[in-house]
Amino acid sequence: MEEPMMVDSHPLEEQARMSGGGGSRAGVCVLNTKSRPIIEDYIISSNVLGLGINGKVVECFSKRNQHKYALKVLRDCPKARREVDLHCRASSCPHVVAIIDVYENVYNNQKCLLVVMECMEGGELFQRIQDRADGAFTEREAACIMREICVAVQHLHLLNIAHRDLKPENLLYTTAGNDAALKLTDFGFAKETFSKESLQTPCYTPYYVAPEVLGPEKYDKSCDIWSLGVIMYILLCGFPPFYSNHGHAISPGMKKRIRTGQYTFPNPEWANVSQDAKDLIKGMLRTDPEERLTIFDVMKNKWIVQYAEVPQTPLHTSRILREEGDLWQEVQDEMTRSLATMRVDYDTLQIKALDSANNSLLSKRRKKVTDN
Repeated sequence: MEEPMMVDSHPLEEQARMSGGGGSRAGVCVLNTKSRPIIEDYIISSNVLGLGINGKVVECFSKRNQHKYALKVLRDCPKARREVDLHCRASSCPHVVAIIDVYENVYNNQKCLLVVMECMEGGELFQRIQDRADGAFTEREAACIMREICVAVQHLHLLNIAHRDLKPENLLYTTAGNDAALKLTDFGFAKETFSKESLQTPCYTPYYVAPEVLGPEKYDKSCDIWSLGVIMYILLCGFPPFYSNHGHAISPGMKKRIRTGQYTFPNPEWANVSQDAKDLIKGMLRTDPEERLTIFDVMKNKWIVQYAEVPQTPLHTSRILREEGDLWQEVQDEMTRSLATMRVDYDTLQIKALDSANNSLLSKRRKKVTDN
């Protein structure tokens, strides 16, 4: 692995001041970059931990305390600086992956930002639920998880930051232990917003995308609430409320169903889920962003506030994720492929109605039950 070299450049805090961004906000964590070579402080491994929207993540170790960290390598550009700046501001939250250091070095003959973050060794949210072997996943556990995610989103929204790519793959556990914290990561699509007109770039992941992102309407932090609603839906049953019927990242029919809010709470998966949970999902999945709950509404909701008192109803979630792992992988694969194809001018998107709004994966599941 080529050794990174130092470069002369402005730290992010200074850049924020130069652009009028106001780097010294109260309660905001602003992190200065370091220009010395990262290898003076860290040993960089070739072990790849994952791939983010804008760069790969590898393992590294602190020379000072031998602790393991995750190193994200970003080509230095305005988009990467925005990602690091917003992540730095948000990382003081206990449910956001913490940034430890940021270096401005030359890496593979390119100016790069090398972002050292805490290493999340507990895996992805839904993989953890799928792998559990200690009994059924319950509605109370789902409420506890949703509260942790909502704490992170509330922190971002208080800072006027919209994440814009909330999805299970970006929700990671610190360790494999039962006391692990769930944290939000990957700010590659995050954007600072002060008004409803300030988010206009159609960057999104299809299964967690809000209706207004699919058309000419402008959108704001309310699209994060839509994504929370989809994640909560999956937590409570094991499959998403909206599907593509024809194998495309977003089919015309899927766009129509998202825009018109066409989803159901089918039995048997939803038969014993509380009405409080269903009502909260409905509030988060309202198609009109003006009517959709805000994160502050969600945090005041009974199901979130009294999460420790939510019924311990066994859910179908872990069983469905295990039995239909191939279908879940299809969903994730489609989302990954779409990241490169969905950054298009939304004015060119043509929404065509389908004769049927059937959920094809749900139909497969029903047929399997019937055949057995």
